[in-house]
Amino acid sequence: MNPLVSILIPAYNAERWIAESLQSAIAQTWPRKEVIVVDDGSTDRTAEVARRFASKEVKVVSTTNRGLSAAVNHAYSLCQGDYIQELDSDDLLSSDKIERQLAALGPEDSKRILLSSPWAHFHYRPQRACFVKNSLWQDLTPVEWLFRKLNENLHMQNATWLVSREVTEAAGPWDENLHYDQDGEYYSRVLMASEKTRFVPEGRVFYRMSSSNRVSYIGVSHKKKASMLRSMKLHIQYLRSLEESERVRKACLNYLRIWSDQFYPDQLDMFAELQTLAEGLQGHLEIPSLRWKYAWIKAVFGTKAARWAQRVIPETKSWVNREWDRAMLTLEK
Repeated sequence: MNPLVSILIPAYNAERWIAESLQSAIAQTWPRKEVIVVDDGSTDRTAEVARRFASKEVKVVSTTNRGLSAAVNHAYSLCQGDYIQELDSDDLLSSDKIERQLAALGPEDSKRILLSSPWAHFHYRPQRACFVKNSLWQDLTPVEWLFRKLNENLHMQNATWLVSREVTEAAGPWDENLHYDQDGEYYSRVLMASEKTRFVPEGRVFYRMSSSNRVSYIGVSHKKKASMLRSMKLHIQYLRSLEESERVRKACLNYLRIWSDQFYPDQLDMFAELQTLAEGLQGHLEIPSLRWKYAWIKAVFGTKAARWAQRVIPETKSWVNREWDRAMLTLEK
């Protein structure tokens, strides 16, 4: 088996990191590959930096700004690969990631097998990334994978997946009306179109923790929260379409409870929708309480200040860790 692999890189204002991501794609030890970069109307030098790598193997196209999902869909329309590898414009692949995953397939294996791999966070130094195993890091059926994701609030970074064209065509395109959790919703459909997942521990992905303007940061954005709510509804719908049982209903309720503090008290209409969902699952959502470390702020400064701190302090901590890692990288150099 010697399939062509398409590595798709959607990019928006990514001039700082796009070169490193492209280098990790080009350095893949799998010989038959194409790399397609879609610059989604960037206002910086993203396209200029990416075009330095243009070759027979690397294609760079620019479009008007339409959002992440549209950029990914455009890349799909241009690619020719038998397998699809997506890569965000600031993330990295280990050099043998694709080769390791394809080697895990046997001659009799179906193209409906979905290949996954481990991933870890980093800021500036990928060698400092710590891979922390969770219950998704193993071979699973689609229903078991989705059950564990919702029940334990787990996430699989999108670059971990290597997907056959057959599965991507069955799953359909990315939803261009979603502005948050686009990848979570899309790969849930990919899972539903697959036979099972096969976890390949040797293939690794490095997920860069960038600033709070990243797509995966929800903050106080009404648009992102509306998209999150819609994605949550779809996740529950997908899982229940595979299995309708008490354990699934409990997992869905747990999923709603975990995320409910994103909607209360700022988005009471959305919180009411969550409550309706919970009732349909034969359950009920309590008013989200502040985490213990912020409860004293409420007593001293009030609820608004406490919820502000609950949102801002983790981002501040992340900023400090990021700047420290940058300083250490500078010293190492």
